[in-house]
Amino acid sequence: MWVWILWVVVGLLVVALSGFLALVLVMRTKNRRGLLIVRRLGRRFGRPIELRTAGEPGASAAVIRHVGRRSGASYATPIGVYPLDDDFLVYLPYGPDVDWLRNIRAAGSAELRAEGQTYLVTPRIVEPSEALPHLSARDRGVARLFGVTDFLVLRRAPASSGGTDVGGADAGGMDAAGSDLGGTDSGTTAPGGTA
Repeated sequence: MWVWILWVVVGLLVVALSGFLALVLVMRTKNRRGLLIVRRLGRRFGRPIELRTAGEPGASAAVIRHVGRRSGASYATPIGVYPLDDDFLVYLPYGPDVDWLRNIRAAGSAELRAEGQTYLVTPRIVEPSEALPHLSARDRGVARLFGVTDFLVLRRAPASSGGTDVGGADAGGMDAAGSDLGGTDSGTTAPGGTA
């Protein structure tokens, strides 16, 4: 009996290790088919869970709200951000050609909610030499392991009159009438998903 349990545990460990190595290989080589599978899995399983708390104080992810460049629909995408002076630094593990970034670049700005605060931000792609010094040794190691060579700086747009960061919105993303500026969650896409 114990032998069977041991074989099952060893088998599960082998499967998990193989999956992790496949993920690293796909991310490092930027294999289009493999990236598509990773993004679909993230969209289907990880994303709904992450969006529940993204942008709230203590959450592991921020949420960026943007408008589809072709559809005009509102989208919310969870992203990892790192403080960079008054701005934010973002890993781009799938590269700069993901739909959420295309949408933001087409619009020129987006709404970022991080640590319970909402900001109007503008995108700027940066070189690794500019981004890596601002990451911890652990985060630089993760970037190196997964072959991340693309980074984004989200610059805070100038604050509007009235002392709010998003034109007419308070830190909770509400306008003066109490309407949510974030749009609907039904239009959410995964990083790199379609818009």
